[in-house]
Amino acid sequence: MEIKVLGPGCAKCNEAEKIMTAATAEAGITASIEKISDFQQIAMHGVFSTPAVVIDGKIKCVGKVPSKDEALAWLKQ
Repeated sequence: MEIKVLGPGCAKCNEAEKIMTAATAEAGITASIEKISDFQQIAMHGVFSTPAVVIDGKIKCVGKVPSKDEALAWLKQ
């Protein structure tokens, strides 16, 4: 599983990364979590509001920090 957290490195973006890391550990899922802060790469995903979470190429949330429950639900799909 490939998870990308898109954002410039603000507090909310860092929180989104921590939540995704904790959710993968809790779910027992092995995943690569990549932090993308380059605005051109973020825009190439079609994202114009951060933070955003992309799992296996599918945008799961944009412009907000996901809850841990939301993250776990995405991982179990």
